[in-house]
Amino acid sequence: MAAQTAHDPDARAAVLRGLRLYQQADRPAPPAPMPVVARAGRASLRDYDGAGAPVVFVPSLINPPRILDLAEDNSLLRWLSSQGVRPLLIDWGDPSRILHARGEDVTEHITSYVMPLLDQLGEPVHLVGYCLGGTMALAAAQLRPALSLTLIAAPWRFSGFGDRARADIAQLWAVARPAAERLGLVPMEVLQSGFWRLDPARTVAKYEQFGRLEPGSAAARAFVALEDWANDGAPLPFAAGRELFEDFVAADVTGRGQWRVADTPIGPARLTAPAHEFVSLNDRIVPAASSAHLPHRHALGLGHVGMIVGGRAREQLWEPLARILSHSQRSG
Repeated sequence: MAAQTAHDPDARAAVLRGLRLYQQADRPAPPAPMPVVARAGRASLRDYDGAGAPVVFVPSLINPPRILDLAEDNSLLRWLSSQGVRPLLIDWGDPSRILHARGEDVTEHITSYVMPLLDQLGEPVHLVGYCLGGTMALAAAQLRPALSLTLIAAPWRFSGFGDRARADIAQLWAVARPAAERLGLVPMEVLQSGFWRLDPARTVAKYEQFGRLEPGSAAARAFVALEDWANDGAPLPFAAGRELFEDFVAADVTGRGQWRVADTPIGPARLTAPAHEFVSLNDRIVPAASSAHLPHRHALGLGHVGMIVGGRAREQLWEPLARILSHSQRSG
């Protein structure tokens, strides 16, 4: 923060005020968790009710899945349920509480959690994956018949992050790896520092803007809910962090067609289900160049998180996604 506000005392004061107000803000109770309809180890599948064939949402392993159900008045899943869609959300649980979970990589999350949860439903499903969850959903759509696949801000061609960003990520991992390996976990703080480095000025600016909001206003409440989500989350199993940073980001095994799950080569060209992807042209976390380039591509003008919970999310993502799923239901 010091570097970003060194020449603007007023901005620094606003940032400090924003930080203080954020720490002191009232937190309403989060939405009640939805019923569990399937379990696989520490993971579970939560049912948001609705109608039609199940639509299973695969969230990222980074930050909690509740970004898809952030608040009663800002929940993609609850809104879809009101639109004649039956969403179900994978909840990964907490790997820090189970010793063997620390050795589970991203690939094993698919074989040990995603596939068993899908099998328990006993019927074909629509798959929707957000961020790294989209990378995983693409694999799941090859391993089991799917009615459709939709990716949201999902990385696939990690070379599309660009040389500079990949070098920064590699440096971050080189520093964090020894301690993470000893712990068996990658703490959320390591991942958060990576997000900070992507755009430090923007991170400071958001607290400056929050410091100027009326405390308790709708905008202030929305900021607190989103920031609490961004600062929360279970650690990543070390093996998952190693695969993410070394195999995906550094080696781009997915983009180069070298990723195998359950001895199956995984890639967009091998998909048989109708496949859509939503790509943000303003995404600083998962750049558009890293997308899978699926047959039906929908370009948005929102950020990585804004496309899920932002002021224009319903218009640009929620409603088109509902139309895609409804059309797939009719086609099925």
